[in-house]
Amino acid sequence: MTIPLPPAAHLGVQPVPYASSVGKRLRNEQLGVVVSGVRDINNVSPEEFQVIEQLLYKHGVVVFENVDLTPAGQWALTGAFDPAAVEYGHGPRTEQSVLHNDLRNLSGTPVQLIGNGVVTDKHILQGIPSPCQLKHPSHQSFHKTSIPDEDSEKGFTRFYRWHMDAALYQRDPPKVTTLYGLEMPTSRRNVVRYDDGTGDELEVPLGGTAFVSGKVMFDLLPAEYKSLAVRMRVKYMPHPYIAIGTAKSRPTGLGMESDDLEVPFEDLPPWEEKHIKTFPVCWKNPVTGNLHVQVHPSGIHELLIDALPPTATRTESTLFPDGGHITDLKEARDLLYKLQRPGIAPEHVYVVDWKPRQLALFHNRGCLHSITGAFAVRFVRMLWQCNLASTDSPAGPTEEDLQLYA
Repeated sequence: MTIPLPPAAHLGVQPVPYASSVGKRLRNEQLGVVVSGVRDINNVSPEEFQVIEQLLYKHGVVVFENVDLTPAGQWALTGAFDPAAVEYGHGPRTEQSVLHNDLRNLSGTPVQLIGNGVVTDKHILQGIPSPCQLKHPSHQSFHKTSIPDEDSEKGFTRFYRWHMDAALYQRDPPKVTTLYGLEMPTSRRNVVRYDDGTGDELEVPLGGTAFVSGKVMFDLLPAEYKSLAVRMRVKYMPHPYIAIGTAKSRPTGLGMESDDLEVPFEDLPPWEEKHIKTFPVCWKNPVTGNLHVQVHPSGIHELLIDALPPTATRTESTLFPDGGHITDLKEARDLLYKLQRPGIAPEHVYVVDWKPRQLALFHNRGCLHSITGAFAVRFVRMLWQCNLASTDSPAGPTEEDLQLYA
């Protein structure tokens, strides 16, 4: 099936090839499209970009096959979605952050090298001292529990961490992230275990990047949870990637266990209340107008809930009709988990099967993603990544949305 395009288009657009595990809802939403025909990926024309931008907001993930991208071209394409944005989405690299070992900065651009293994290729390194060794993040170091070694050797793994790319402190979330595949093993498979008592499993390509739609996550909610979601905001921790450095994740990778292992706020690097981020649970898609449940569950601190609007009808199933402020971290995490867990069920997950010279763009304000897989040192997986801290905050539900859902 070919997707119709606006005028200007010498571009071809088709749905991504879905695995058999992908369900009807995600196929109907068409999460993910493949674009062909761009004349120069490093110098995308205004007409081409107009089409690509619309596709990103409508389909969440946009993939280009067999393109020769430079770091400068990747920076330019990423920046076109937010022209005033200039800084890497997380700001300067911090050694205390849980992200510290996951990437290296390319000289002269806000592009990072991510992956696994030892690399000496000058084109991949772009000035990074050779040899460079990276380690693919593993659930074994981040989750409270882990898959036994004998099962890992058989190819079983987990989602590492469901997240959006965002500092969640001082800087606003990037609108888009671009990932460019350089070198990786192909034709190997893993099986993701959810290990949450449901028996859910998902076959994935080794090192595939998993995506879920925030729109689907919202649409799956029953009415009483839709009402809650459009009235709720999330307050994040200061320096959340440092604060959770001593805590552990749930086995699904969707948020943290509540064992009081977080770094006390007084032991964090200096922080200011004015830089603490509070965002709506639901973010408004600027092109489609749809609502997306868009919460980074690992870094949450508190939930703030508005009361029902005066025109809304209260029923016995209405949640928090008078509003509320949830400061108990376990209660906040458990409530958000109820909202988000249905959206990561196997049938709602699309996984990019990486190949060299493959470029993927994703709507960082409308999707969550997670890496998968466990890599031995001998396996080399290298990608360039770029995202830029935005110059504006995400928009939440409108008055019309509140009238419709609250």
